Amino acid sequence: QEQLMESGGGLVQPGRSLRLSCGASGISFSVHNLAWYRQAPGKQRELVAFISASGSSSYADSVKGRFTISRDNAENTAALLMNSLKPEDTAVYYCNAQNHWTAREFWGHGTQVTVSS
Repeated sequence: QEQLMESGGGLVQPGRSLRLSCGASGISFSVHNLAWYRQAPGKQRELVAFISASGSSSYADSVKGRFTISRDNAENTAALLMNSLKPEDTAVYYCNAQNHWTAREFWGHGTQVTVSS
């Protein structure tokens, strides 16, 4: 069964760091573009970071310079390192994988990140 699974969320103080991980079963990351999205209460889901199958990455302006997306095709994992966290980063974070060739898309169930003192 094809499945994405996020982990690593939690409660963290402003200015601290958190690392989210995304694992997969039944999905080969090597042929997928990967992304992290987030959705805060009352807001639309937004793209946070993207890394292509070839390794090119891009970021939302709000997280540029603070967040780093990475992938390990051999381990079939992806990660989002979040530094200098702010209260406005509080959201449910979702891992997304889209097949580079077919555009078929997969979503994880999300992991809650809360930034608060």
